[in-house]
Amino acid sequence: MRLWPMGRPARARTERIRRSTIALDKRSAKSFIRINDRIRAREIRVIDENGEQLGILAPYEALKIARERGLDLVEVSPNAVPPVCRIQDYGRFLYEKEKSERAARKRQKVITVKEVKFSVTVDEHDYQTKKNQAVRFLGEGDKVKASLRFRGRQMAHRELGYNIINRLIQDIGDAGIVEFMPRMEGTILHAILAPARKQEVPKAKPAPAAQA
Repeated sequence: MRLWPMGRPARARTERIRRSTIALDKRSAKSFIRINDRIRAREIRVIDENGEQLGILAPYEALKIARERGLDLVEVSPNAVPPVCRIQDYGRFLYEKEKSERAARKRQKVITVKEVKFSVTVDEHDYQTKKNQAVRFLGEGDKVKASLRFRGRQMAHRELGYNIINRLIQDIGDAGIVEFMPRMEGTILHAILAPARKQEVPKAKPAPAAQA
């Protein structure tokens, strides 16, 4: 049988389909979501693009319906028995998924740990400056690592370092809570303080209307 070469429009259309398939495969691999003929279950529960239950079908049957509607078959709940798949536009599905993930990241508060360093020989002025820094960091929502390094013979007088860190904890008071009590790691004594949880002020109840 003689095969005639494909015309230019047909080749262009085939190339567009091939590129579209490659793009979908790359995006699905990145998101670890099985779509279309990558779905391996013997049978799946199918939901169409309007949210209607189509029942339990073989994947090839569901994929045929999806392609007839110009859509994709997306596995949305792989751990269900049987797995749940939805007929939908996969590109739009990924867009909405990425959009919701970005919104969730924006709502998350990034907490950093700011370090405030002391020495056994710290003077009063320097101590007050560092204490005020710690209070400011906690007020901005960051954690504070208060650290003190012992040098040489100072290791024989560790109680001096503990006195400084414990004084700091006392002076900070309600501005923070102790997450890790003072402890030694090598020649460094440190403690971790976290911002105090804000207590919600109870709303005042309106006074009852005076009866005539």
